[in-house]
Amino acid sequence: MSKVKRVVLAYSGGLDTSVILKWLRDVYDCEVVTFTADIGQGEELEPARKKALQLGIKKENIFIDDLREEFVRDFVFPMFRANAVYEGEYLLGTSIARPLIAKRMVEIAKKTKADAIAHGATGKGNDQVRFELGAYALMPDVKIITPWREWDLLSREKLLAYADKHGIPVDFKKRKGKAPYSMDANMLHISYEGGVLEDPDFTPEDSMWRTTVSPEKAPNTPQVIELEYKKGDIVAIDGKKMSPAKVLAALNELGGKHGIGRLDIVENRYVGMKSRGCYETPGGTIMLKGHRAMESLTLDREVAALKDDLMPRYARLIYNGYWFSPERKLLQNLIDESQAFVNGVVRLKLYKGTVQCVGRSSKDSLFEENVVTFEDDGGAFNQKDGEGFIKLNALRLRIEAKKKRPMK
Repeated sequence: MSKVKRVVLAYSGGLDTSVILKWLRDVYDCEVVTFTADIGQGEELEPARKKALQLGIKKENIFIDDLREEFVRDFVFPMFRANAVYEGEYLLGTSIARPLIAKRMVEIAKKTKADAIAHGATGKGNDQVRFELGAYALMPDVKIITPWREWDLLSREKLLAYADKHGIPVDFKKRKGKAPYSMDANMLHISYEGGVLEDPDFTPEDSMWRTTVSPEKAPNTPQVIELEYKKGDIVAIDGKKMSPAKVLAALNELGGKHGIGRLDIVENRYVGMKSRGCYETPGGTIMLKGHRAMESLTLDREVAALKDDLMPRYARLIYNGYWFSPERKLLQNLIDESQAFVNGVVRLKLYKGTVQCVGRSSKDSLFEENVVTFEDDGGAFNQKDGEGFIKLNALRLRIEAKKKRPMK
């Protein structure tokens, strides 16, 4: 085992990472620096600081950073400019948070002169890939320690026994009984997986959902909101200018109130297995609908089609942990260039789990009313042009038919 002097640990203060903290010092005989990211998970983070101090971490080696604005501005918004959706449904709420955490861990490692980083992701999941690809892209020679790939503490009971043996404080709820599922939250979404959800035919109880009401219990009166876009990003809601994080927070509240953004899917993990997950992404669901509505008015047809062709590839890059890859950066430059004229206002109606566009306008609109009208267009469009267009496009079909080559 190579010598490690100092390691930066992604630390939540929960059972797993508290055990990891002690295990790192025992096994690697190294100094531990803890890092806890506030990306809008809605939890009080100071207990993580208190617990780290209890476990002997020096005050100067405890980092708790508010990354909410950076998360939305530099990761969520660029992703939504691409309309990124994984496997047709998943809005990548967990995936997009990991590169930011990896980035900050590397920054702290460089600041504290650490030679390693560590995380609590298991060897079965996607997060190990995302954390580590991100870290290697930013700090090529960093050593990465993944306890779940090294230790034999492969059950909750073993973790609790280790905590008892070493005097690690454990939340009473952790002792009381096995949680029905695991949760991961940030500003963009909450994910639920594992436990009872490992049966893809199990219907989760309504009380599982934390940020959205059920569509059946949502208000009976629709609510219309107005989103203002500048270069593909939302800059105001109902005329009120907001920062990126405040935009997402406001949309989460609105979407949650109207039962928007629930999802129950079986997805293909990067490591090769299928995984059932339930997700709440109220603000993101609204953002996706609004952005596509704005682009429908302002993007050239073939530019929009090219973006749609590239979107699945872009989404897979994020899902698979390649945020810092040269190909993702290249795609991002292309996407961002396309957003120069995605400016204007979209009106959306929120009602019982649905989001409907009910209006859009833009000074950069490509919509020409005198061309598209069913009334007299004054010569703006020559309908006779359609004959030659159709004849040219039908040429190969007519030749095929004349040759009488049967289709099988």
